[in-house]
Amino acid sequence: MKLPMKMHEIRELIRLVDESEIEEFELENDGTKVLIKKALSKTGVDAAVAPAPQAQPAEPQAEQPTEVTPAPSAPVEEAPRPAPQRDTEAADTDLHKIVSPMVGTFYRAPSPEADPYVKEGDKVDEKTVVCIVEAMKLMNEIEAEVRGEIVQVLVENGQLVEYGQPLFLVKTD
Repeated sequence: MKLPMKMHEIRELIRLVDESEIEEFELENDGTKVLIKKALSKTGVDAAVAPAPQAQPAEPQAEQPTEVTPAPSAPVEEAPRPAPQRDTEAADTDLHKIVSPMVGTFYRAPSPEADPYVKEGDKVDEKTVVCIVEAMKLMNEIEAEVRGEIVQVLVENGQLVEYGQPLFLVKTD
């Protein structure tokens, strides 16, 4: 299935919406529909919701912390979570990060019974498909976009990933 829009065009749309005041953007092009919704990230409510993406959808749970009184404890739980990411980033500054171009579900293989696209130690080039991110029931193949060796897989199969979240670390050639 070939999309009328290129992945880099979709990434650019996501970046533009992310940098703007727009909260929701919808585009229909040649039968393909792209819907981008931006979560509010400047409030304490979103800090309380941050652990929820590991469980499943973030939007339905975004309303719960505003109504439930135990929500203030969630930011306390959130405080340790960013620390490992910062530690990883500090330790891996010389490695290239392959990041998710969208919010969706991460899959390492094209089907449950198939081998993963790549594993640690595999050599990749710019066009090597490294995973799939499923968004709105569309399977989006993610390419390495660099030449090198996969050093680490940062997310689990079936895990919900966020826009810009690192998926793989690659030692570039």
